[in-house]
Amino acid sequence: MDILRTPDDQFTDLPGFPFAPHYVDVPVDADGEGFDEGATLRVHHLDEGPADGPVVLLIHGEPTWSYLYRHMIPVLTAAGYRCVAPDLVGFGRSDKPAEQSDHTYARQVAWMRAALFDTLDLSNITFFGQDWGSLIGLRLVAEHSDRFARVVIGNGGLPTGDGKLSEAFMNWQHFASTTEHFPVGAIINGGCTTDLDADVVAAYNAPFPEDRYKAAARVYPSLVPVAEDNPAVPANRAAWAALGEFTKPFLTAFSDEDPITKGGYRILQSHIPGAQGQNHVTIEGGGHFLQEDRGPEIAQVIIDFVDATS
Repeated sequence: MDILRTPDDQFTDLPGFPFAPHYVDVPVDADGEGFDEGATLRVHHLDEGPADGPVVLLIHGEPTWSYLYRHMIPVLTAAGYRCVAPDLVGFGRSDKPAEQSDHTYARQVAWMRAALFDTLDLSNITFFGQDWGSLIGLRLVAEHSDRFARVVIGNGGLPTGDGKLSEAFMNWQHFASTTEHFPVGAIINGGCTTDLDADVVAAYNAPFPEDRYKAAARVYPSLVPVAEDNPAVPANRAAWAALGEFTKPFLTAFSDEDPITKGGYRILQSHIPGAQGQNHVTIEGGGHFLQEDRGPEIAQVIIDFVDATS
């Protein structure tokens, strides 16, 4: 496996991002397939707030990185929480396998499990996930429910290839697989209701100094299970079965202006026992990247949810 590492100077003086980097190493073959046995990947994460505070785990999606959580982290840490926000492999300051074929759904779940549980040993977690953060995080919740105290999902889900996904998502998947130019910062700007400043767009571009760094960003839309023959379908269906017995508090906080995941909260609310009777939230004025549009508001939703369910 050819592994790329974005130079540190790409991340100098990013607007609104004073956070120190932290790193752990995980096995390339964390999924147990014997792939590139003995090799490791460096995974970056933010770790802010009191070290002994209750853990809030924040997982980003595609094609963002932990920079997406810069509006939420100060609100959460001021309330006494320890915020851990990893960069998925292939994104942010984490290592970037150079070939699209290096990236699979199963590997990303295994890499995050190795980073968050095997190395950081996080427990009693309040989890927030969006986009691919939900696809990966909900697998972790289902497969390691003892690690989690509660869950909040915003603009995300866990596809199994059974139902038709939104037209907006299918258009996005087609674009990602066919476009010659993949302008990450502009894509994120287009998924927000707010118009991002040029230096913020540049910060989203920072992890990808050249196109060869974008293998994960380009391939991830095609890894979403939209058909029953997708290799992730059996594991995702097993996760849904486990989530059908998840009785810990579960909240949805979808935005009202996201065409990609519109209405996706309904199946989460109806299927997961822990979602019953919760005060589910609609984030008004938020686009797909609701953390960018309404970050402090979502952070307060998390704080209120913890207070109500502790």
